[in-house]
Amino acid sequence: MKALITGASGGIGAAIVKKFLSCGFEVVGIDTQPAVVSDKNYTHFTADVTGDLPDVKDINVLVTAAGIQSEGFDAIDVNLKGVIRVVEKYAFTPAIRAVVNVASASARTGSEFPVYTASKGGVVTYTKNVALRLGAYGATCNSLSPGGVMTSSNDPVIKDKKLFKEALAESVLGKWAEPEEIAEWAYFLAVVNKSMTGEDLFVDNGEMLKSNFIWPKQG
Repeated sequence: MKALITGASGGIGAAIVKKFLSCGFEVVGIDTQPAVVSDKNYTHFTADVTGDLPDVKDINVLVTAAGIQSEGFDAIDVNLKGVIRVVEKYAFTPAIRAVVNVASASARTGSEFPVYTASKGGVVTYTKNVALRLGAYGATCNSLSPGGVMTSSNDPVIKDKKLFKEALAESVLGKWAEPEEIAEWAYFLAVVNKSMTGEDLFVDNGEMLKSNFIWPKQG
């Protein structure tokens, strides 16, 4: 089985790469950064989801984990348009079995940068459209929406003790997820799951019950 994963050198993406490799998959990774995984079953392409994409054949599982946490309109280009470009290029082939698009809890709560939330909300809706079209291939397509995750992109909060305490207080379980846990959910959606499609799986430690966005003040 072959999986293609974008954002393969980032926190969540890299964890997903490692999970699929550990389960015997051949994995192809795409990221603007060099590979962070060395394995005989791993092939890495240094590429941008907003630019030229490599030709990769016979993909069984596609996971779009590339994204940026930005206040600017580049969030639309990477987080939404990038997902659309990747899925339209790789998903619609006879080999495809599952697509998983990594969205965000903010797609539902709206509790983050305005353009970022719009980009991730678009991913959730686009996922439903893809699910409708992938049904003809007998394949599923779902989105995965994490809340707070312990990745470097969240360092502005994680490394500020006061802000991180406030952020954790927004979680019913008093914690954030590790990237490896999100990778387990991605694997479940893509491989274990056979019947759920067009849905958004929400993994947020109960943050949506409060939905206050914690971030450093600008200026």
